[in-house]
Amino acid sequence: MTAFRARRNLLETIGEEFSPPVFKPNTTLYNRTVNWLRRAIDLQANTIWRDLRNELRNVEGDLLDIGCGAQVYRALLPADINYRGIDTKDARDRFGYDIPDTHYFTGSDWGIPEASIDTAICTEVLEHIAEPKTLLAQAHNALRPGGCLIMTVPFAARWHFIPYDYWRYTPSGLDLLLTAAGFEDVRVMARGNPLTVACYKAMALPLALLLGTRAGPMRVVQRALGIVSLPIVGILAAIANLTLDDEWGDDCLGYTVTARRPCLPILSMGTAR
Repeated sequence: MTAFRARRNLLETIGEEFSPPVFKPNTTLYNRTVNWLRRAIDLQANTIWRDLRNELRNVEGDLLDIGCGAQVYRALLPADINYRGIDTKDARDRFGYDIPDTHYFTGSDWGIPEASIDTAICTEVLEHIAEPKTLLAQAHNALRPGGCLIMTVPFAARWHFIPYDYWRYTPSGLDLLLTAAGFEDVRVMARGNPLTVACYKAMALPLALLLGTRAGPMRVVQRALGIVSLPIVGILAAIANLTLDDEWGDDCLGYTVTARRPCLPILSMGTAR
């Protein structure tokens, strides 16, 4: 009988073989340039930026950035917005973020008064939350009646920030979670299409060869192959970016989601007698 090689148990994985650098705050020209170059190749980041640029241009009042990371989308906000970014205390150890102008909390206490926020954004966070129902309930409570939640979640994305990546959501699942948390007017919009996903996946191999962290004698060969493949990455990125406005198919890079906390019911006055 042929002996089969034992397959690896992914639960024993302690890190990523391909780990791109995290985004930096848009506080310097150098950081803004590096982030722009990253978005030119990183289709996930580019489609999120495009969608949030449209969603955030007219927001007003108090805005809460849930799981704000490097606060990269703060640059898209109007100048008069009252911005507050929050993240977990272990964001530095788990995700590599440590931004001075961020409220780092422990446990489940965000330090945000109930019904004090007009808009909440939560970008590429929900997949890293072990209890998403709890986060959505807290976001609902933080919003004023009529306040808006804007989220993005990945769909066709690799397992990342291992092991702190737990979920992939469908439109049906997102609607189920948000409705259960008390939100209404839920809208789920695809970022990209099957062609975008195909380009994204094809770009992954050269980038993994170039940026992979695996050690050993093949490392130099892998880096060389990655460098040689960079023109292909550029062509695929150009094709993908040119097709982003085509909405078709049932596969996509991820979803942009908007939902609203219901307004307070209007109490009708009885007829005076």
